[in-house]
Amino acid sequence: MTASPTSSEPPPDPGSDPGSGPGSGPGSGPGSGTAPEATVTTAVPARLDRLPWSHWHWMIVVGLGTVWILDGLEVTTVGNIASRLSEEGSGLAISSAQVTGIAAALYVAGACAGALFFGRLTDKYGRKKLFMVTLAVYLGATALTALSFDAWWFFLFRFLTGFGIGGEYAAINSAIDELIPSKYRGRVDLVINGSYWLGAIGGSLLSVVMLNTDIFPKDLGWRLTFALGVVLGLVILLVRRHVPESPRWQLIHGHGEKAEELVSSVEREIEREKGEPLPPPDREITIHQRKSIGFGLIAKTVFRDYPKRAVLGLSLFVGQAFLYNAITFGFGAILTKFFDVPSGSTGYYFAVIAAGNFLGPLFLGKLFDTVGRRIMISSTYIVSGVLLFLTAWLFDRGSLSAATLTACWCVVLFFASAGASSAYLTVSEIFPMETRAMAIAFFYAIGTAAGGISGPLIFAKLTESGVVGDTVLAFQIGAGLMCAAGLVAAVFAVKAERRSLEDIAEPLSTVKR
Repeated sequence: MTASPTSSEPPPDPGSDPGSGPGSGPGSGPGSGTAPEATVTTAVPARLDRLPWSHWHWMIVVGLGTVWILDGLEVTTVGNIASRLSEEGSGLAISSAQVTGIAAALYVAGACAGALFFGRLTDKYGRKKLFMVTLAVYLGATALTALSFDAWWFFLFRFLTGFGIGGEYAAINSAIDELIPSKYRGRVDLVINGSYWLGAIGGSLLSVVMLNTDIFPKDLGWRLTFALGVVLGLVILLVRRHVPESPRWQLIHGHGEKAEELVSSVEREIEREKGEPLPPPDREITIHQRKSIGFGLIAKTVFRDYPKRAVLGLSLFVGQAFLYNAITFGFGAILTKFFDVPSGSTGYYFAVIAAGNFLGPLFLGKLFDTVGRRIMISSTYIVSGVLLFLTAWLFDRGSLSAATLTACWCVVLFFASAGASSAYLTVSEIFPMETRAMAIAFFYAIGTAAGGISGPLIFAKLTESGVVGDTVLAFQIGAGLMCAAGLVAAVFAVKAERRSLEDIAEPLSTVKR
């Protein structure tokens, strides 16, 4: 299989990573896994990769990416309303530590469980079916969170909200990478995942309004915030209906004719838009179609044939999960406890660091496609870790105010956000097509469970103590894990920039010529 027409990198050295070269994975030939439905030769992947950017691609971005804005809106809102929920008259008997600790950990636990559950279904039944189902689960649970009358109800539906968003990660990141041309895949993936922080900005500013008791009573404002998220989600659901199934998934699962028809219609649409014919694809692939891939084959492929890539994915997710889930969940508590910032004003500060988070992927994303994955992934992790160590040192000395701490965090997260988004990009593109959604789900679940469940529980306890040294310790742990992940990326990151997905990791269903 030759490189895609936009590839600027040579094929990987088969000796550098077992299973990284073409044809080394199990199931490459006849007789492995589920019996094939048919053998087809197609240029569909190459045809998708050579497409110029168009209105059709913008539709994909809007339909799939906007849900992260909702996720950012919700998570940020919960963090900012933690102190309000704990106040008398909020309508909910719950403490701030329970919101930032137990509820946050349950949300992440639900996301891990949802990723694994829906990730398997995404690989089996298709990207489109699952990214519609997962959004519906997410919206239903969010609506019921708004009706919380006791702590157990709030905890239950925080878990179920996470369950839906976890499934979104697997379904959406799979679809994005399979629909976006290889030339733009890195920057688009980063910006879409980074759009979470646009929601965080909105959530921060929204919480300022909703927590203003001159406008809404204590027991109503936070409920309306969740309700607004549901309304926005319903709009996204309507837009998402127009996002197609992945032609790559259709090809492998016995829907070759549908894949050809879809790609042909997109090509005609883009030719009309650009006013010129598209260049012919320069590559074909022959595959055995099959309806499903066994979980055993998926696990064996990821861990036996791609062990270095597995270590890479796990390291990236653990580092970013602890940093974000442990520290940003408690940012509002730090401001109120150490700097006496009123609970109704923490949203202003969080909006600033959220802006830094979004600007990182926006401005650095293109470099992941030009400078390259290895340099950019390792540098964003290491730089953010070093800057976080510096922030911890300044905080320990008492040299920071609420404003300067926010400024430090803004700079740290400018780099960390690009690195964190690249974790999803990495595990989405470095494993074979048949394992993609499950690989995203697995590494997200394991990495997030390690840093995202234990992190909020530990960090809530540390910040609740009111001891500066305890909070400094949490900063240092997050910084150390980010630096360690960056070093792993410097050694193991795959040169995937501007290369076809089938060139980076050949599908298990490929037939040898």
